Order: sequence, then C-alpha cells, then structure tokens
Amino acid sequence: MRIRATLGVVTGALALSAVSVPAAQADEISGDTTISNISVNGGKAVVVGSTTYKRITISFTVKDDSGVENAMALPYYGTDLDHADSAALPNTSDYYSVCTAVDSTTANCKATYDFTPGENAINSVAGTWKLWVLASGKDGDYVQKENARSFKVQRLSKLTVNASPEPVKKGKTLTVTGKLTRANWDANKYSGYAGQYVKLQFRKKTDTSYTTVKTIKTNSYGDLKTTVTASVDGYYRYSYVGNSATPAVSAAGDFVDVQ
Repeated sequence: MRIRATLGVVTGALALSAVSVPAAQADEISGDTTISNISVNGGKAVVVGSTTYKRITISFTVKDDSGVENAMALPYYGTDLDHADSAALPNTSDYYSVCTAVDSTTANCKATYDFTPGENAINSVAGTWKLWVLASGKDGDYVQKENARSFKVQRLSKLTVNASPEPVKKGKTLTVTGKLTRANWDANKYSGYAGQYVKLQFRKKTDTSYTTVKTIKTNSYGDLKTTVTASVDGYYRYSYVGNSATPAVSAAGDFVDVQ
C-alpha cells in the first residue's frame, strides 16, 4: 500500500499536515477487507452556526477474515483528498477511528469531528462534502474509498416575520415584513441572504396547516416585504425551502387579529 508522506490542506486556522494516507486517489482494494454501514452525523446534514463549532460522529463497520487492524475516515471538500479545499480531522490522538471488536472478523469504528466557523468551515466550502475512508486487516489486506459517502455541510439559516398593523380591520391592507439570514462563517456573524425566493404562508386560527399566499424575493440585504388583504384571524409566516449550502427554515407564525 503506497503512503503519502504528508497531507497538506490549510483552510483558515486548520492545517492537516500530520496525517499519512495512501497516495492513490482512486478507490483501492487488496484482499477481503470491507467497509459498510457508514453513517455521517446520523444521516443528517451538518448545520453550523456563525460562531460555535458543530461536533459530529462518523461511524462505520469494518470486516476482514483475519481481524480488523485499524481504520481512518476523513471528511473533506474538493475534487479528491489530495486537492481538498477543507477537511476535518478526527478528535483522536493518532487520527484513527476507535474500533471496537464485534467478533473475530468484525469491528465497529467511529470518531468525532469538529466543524468550526472561520477555520475548516468557511463560506466557500458550504455544500456537498465527501468522506475518504481507509480500513485494513491484520493480514495486510485493505480497502480505500475516495468518496465512501457524500453529505451536506450547511450555513445555519434564520427567518423572521412581522405582520402589521395589529389588530386590523377586515378588508384593510396588511404589510408583512421579514428577513432571511444565514451564518457568515468568514465574519462570525449572521448576514442577509440576498436573491432568495421565500414563500409567504397563512394559517387560519382554526386550521392546523399553512397554505402559500405568494412567493417573493429577498433584496440585497435579505429583507422581505409584501402586502396582503386582511380577511380572517390567523397566522402569517415566511418559509424558505433551502439549498445544498443552506437548510430550510420557517419563521414562527405571527398572529393577526382581524376585526
């Protein structure tokens, strides 16, 4: 198995410079070692706020007829691990996953990883990440997967709404304002999300679900503003469907008393 001397990926304050991994960029298999049951953050997107790191768990199962020697998993953003724009190291002293034997041939392996705003989480790497995984058996067999699993790393989004005036007479005009923001990892704050289509939704006081009234677009500051005609008591909210880099979000409903 060919080994790199070092992996040098620097993003912000993160430097992956002490991890030795196989030199080949494509998948490699030698012998009967297998990797299965890969789970990244329980199957959910990794959503990171503006200032606080997000810790996740990556787990998988390794099997080899001779027994499991060790395993390592590295999440990264880029075409391949050699050309990654960012990555996350396991929170273990040797960067290997912690493997617990199930029986003489099988082990469950896992480790935790931190995604930190301004370090390995910067705005340009929000979106689809990949998972590089290596596992080896006690007889020297091994398997390497360049992209064993893909997953989303997203900038936490927030959405507000305010309908006024309150109360309002039936048939009069209501103005509904709001703002869509998302974590700005580069600046450690929340910034307005411009040019996004957002649904204005309404739920009657006696109903349990919302219906879409209209769709509008955020301005250059992430602001929302539109008008509707007041008809019955109910709740107004804005709702955003999200994208690969930003999770879906809905504002809490703002109740309007129509008199």
